[in-house]
Amino acid sequence: MTTFGALQKRQASSESGNVRVRFAPSPTGFLHLGGLRTALYNFIFAKKHGGTFILRMEDTDQSRLVPGAAERIEDMLEWAGIPPDESPQKGGNFGPYQQSQRLDVYSRSAQELVDKGDAYHCFCTAQRLELLKKEALRSRQTPRYDNRCRHLRPDQVAEKLAQGQPHVIRFRLQEGVEPFNDLVFGWNKHEVATVEGDPVIMKADGFPTYHLANVVDDHYMQISHVLRGTEWLISTSKHLLMYSAFGWTPPTFAHLPLLLNKDGSKLSKRQGDIFIEHFAQAGVLPEALLDIITNCGSGFTAENRFGRKLHEMISEFDASRITTHSALLDLDKLSEFNRIHLMRRIDDEQKCGFLVKDLQGLIVQTYGPQVQESDVLHSKYIKRVLHLRKGHITGLQDLVTPAYSYLWMRPSVPLGQLEGVSSEAHTILTLVLELIEKHGKEFTPECLNLELKSLAKKMKVTKYNTVMKFLRLALSGQQQGPSVAEMMVSLGSKEICNRLQGLLKG
Repeated sequence: MTTFGALQKRQASSESGNVRVRFAPSPTGFLHLGGLRTALYNFIFAKKHGGTFILRMEDTDQSRLVPGAAERIEDMLEWAGIPPDESPQKGGNFGPYQQSQRLDVYSRSAQELVDKGDAYHCFCTAQRLELLKKEALRSRQTPRYDNRCRHLRPDQVAEKLAQGQPHVIRFRLQEGVEPFNDLVFGWNKHEVATVEGDPVIMKADGFPTYHLANVVDDHYMQISHVLRGTEWLISTSKHLLMYSAFGWTPPTFAHLPLLLNKDGSKLSKRQGDIFIEHFAQAGVLPEALLDIITNCGSGFTAENRFGRKLHEMISEFDASRITTHSALLDLDKLSEFNRIHLMRRIDDEQKCGFLVKDLQGLIVQTYGPQVQESDVLHSKYIKRVLHLRKGHITGLQDLVTPAYSYLWMRPSVPLGQLEGVSSEAHTILTLVLELIEKHGKEFTPECLNLELKSLAKKMKVTKYNTVMKFLRLALSGQQQGPSVAEMMVSLGSKEICNRLQGLLKG
């Protein structure tokens, strides 16, 4: 565990003026969209100014911890393409980056405030606090601690401590707070002492509350700017009083407006589908997710445009353009964002290679051992499919839906069923095979459409539309889908020949 003295030494030796920001979630659940947006704004602010992005786990509420959540949060930041520079897993010069490993720092800091007279021991029982709360509610007042223990004499405190009485440490709130200039909300101040009781900063179990821990950590980690949710705006005056009591220079604050559903309701963890794991498992591309959560908000020189890449977010970011209005997120548009970014990945040779591997896995997962040795798993075949269906699909999962099953599985359509569509079944199959052999591997949907129309004219009784219906059924076993020409180009000459020759032999 890092000692208090070592942290002081690190803090003193840190270069002044560097931009250092932090994302400090509580690992009481997995990363959700609101948290991702806060992390993203911190990341792009740091990169815009050549600074450092820090991930810190505020895990002091031990009763609410979810096993594995801390690791998953960091993994999801990596997946999203906004990895921290310093974190619990990566380490750094200002660690530990988990508050549960910094208890000695908080203990010494709290004691420093007690020694200065800015904090005090409180011995009020849970029963007394509950009675205060009930009485306030009965009187239709806001529940608050009555600051009773701040008036204990030193000898009374010493006696109770000697007796080993359970206690917490509370911070003395002072009236007359100084205003602060928030980068988003402008000049603000909240007279917390007139509406709140003295807050607990160290709990009876030896763990700090958020109010102490975030101030102490931001100071010793040399955080220059705090970008956090607007729900902490009112508490900032309380935190600034604490900075003043320590004699520390506070960071600059920017409180980000809420991210809401498109109907104005709050994003709720109970929705389930707001967790980043959900989107990752559903095949949503991380760049599409980053794009949509910034598209609906503010803080960029070019707002409300589709397809913004991360490096463009960084170059276009301007904190002074963040508005106080809540951002309304329309997840119904996510598929369109994903379609745009999927097209870009397909056009990128290296990224397309990764898509091919991902799609190979989805095909095997969906269709099982039936395709293990099939030509449809070859990279060249899959890459052609991706380029041909580019712009038509919103995610890789689309290509393993029943509508596209013909790409991976040969249909089991008996020749007798095809003869029911056209009495010239044998002639159609023969002519199409000759057509494919004539063109070899080089053909386009436009060229095929012309050739198929010419082929239909050679039929004695079968019309063009019936020929198309026949070929669609023969090649895919389906009656609807892409145009027959597109379907044939996707399958390729080798696969078409295998399927039609199989029907002639069958």
